[in-house]
Amino acid sequence: MATVVALPLPALPSGWSAEKDFKAVGKITKDHATQRTIEPVGPHFLAHARRARHKRTFSEDDRIQAQERAKKVEENDDSDISEPEDPMMLQRDAKDWKSQDHYKVLGLSRYRYKATEEQIKRAHRKKVLKHHPDKKAAAGRVDDDNFFKCIQKATEVLLDPVTRRQFDSVDEEADVEPPTKKQLQKGNFYKLWGSVFKAEARFSKNHPVPSFGDDKSTKEDVENFYNFWYNFDSWRTFEYLDEDVPDDNENRDQKRHTERKNANARKKKKAEDNARLRKLLDDCSAGDERIKRFRQEANAAKNKKRLEKEAAEKKAAEEAKAKKEAEEKAAKEAEEKAKLDREAGKKAKEAAKNAVKKNKRVLRGSIKDANYFVSGDPSVATIDSVLGDVELIQGKIDPDEIAALAGKLNGLKVADEIKGVWQEEAKRLVAAGKVKESELRAFN
Repeated sequence: MATVVALPLPALPSGWSAEKDFKAVGKITKDHATQRTIEPVGPHFLAHARRARHKRTFSEDDRIQAQERAKKVEENDDSDISEPEDPMMLQRDAKDWKSQDHYKVLGLSRYRYKATEEQIKRAHRKKVLKHHPDKKAAAGRVDDDNFFKCIQKATEVLLDPVTRRQFDSVDEEADVEPPTKKQLQKGNFYKLWGSVFKAEARFSKNHPVPSFGDDKSTKEDVENFYNFWYNFDSWRTFEYLDEDVPDDNENRDQKRHTERKNANARKKKKAEDNARLRKLLDDCSAGDERIKRFRQEANAAKNKKRLEKEAAEKKAAEEAKAKKEAEEKAAKEAEEKAKLDREAGKKAKEAAKNAVKKNKRVLRGSIKDANYFVSGDPSVATIDSVLGDVELIQGKIDPDEIAALAGKLNGLKVADEIKGVWQEEAKRLVAAGKVKESELRAFN
């Protein structure tokens, strides 16, 4: 609204007079004048004509015009705020305002906490035009302002952010009941539960609130949703249901008692609301096929990993077993081979030993066949001398040399030939330094 400031006109200069100081710019003569017919028009003329036609006074005409304007505004209100009025609601006592549905009083039942401030103001204006006491008085209904007071109180509560939040906290009409088993069997699980959590989201301190999603939601989205709601931070309060605190300074104890009672009641209602929300989440998650699918997939992956681990362990065990068996087999074969080798060696050794014994018998036999290299019966000394050389030579040569010597002697019968072989062997040993010539008695 513009502010009008009164400014005084400037004072005329001292000594100013119209006769001497006024100068005419021009003159109007008959030659310049034109005669025209003027018809009265404009809102003031129309108002004058209306009053004259209906024989009204100024006050009567203003009142009737105001009523017509109000009716026109009401009839031409093209807003979407319109709903039938419950006759019982129109008869309620204005003193019982705390139990009234403020949104229903203003015709905003379908909007409730979503109603904007502009919608509330428009609804208030429409209701006031319809239920103003002056309008009812004009219709002959006096002292009928109870519902008008309800309208004023509803507007007062809903236009104040603090009191509106308090009322929204206990507005049960805005709640969406969880779906029943029968509804879930026939309806869309995600749509039904999504509506419930969408209504509950109005109490969240944190935004944005995760969407409930659908059967195509990812595991991360589903986990984010449930984590958000299981750790839900709600601004919901219950002050609106407080018992009125007596405004009596003389009764302080009663005032303190009521305040404590209200605080305990709010705390209890808050705990009950948290438990209610937790039950909603538990019931929802219990029937959520996505969680079941994710668990099955997780279990399948876990089982696959376990089976792969078991298969790897089994394979490793089998390989270890096969390796152990191969090692045991190889060890057994090696042991058997060693045993066979030992037995063969033993046999070979026995055979060599027997061969040495046989060859030695051949050597001794050749001496005997040669009659100890004498004619007639050999004396004991001769026998000892010859056998001593034989034993000496046999002790200095290895089995192969014994065998070679036996081969030379084998089949010989002539004493000189036999002796010649022994003498040749004795010379070879002497030359090799294995035997001293002085140690020989019969073959030197």
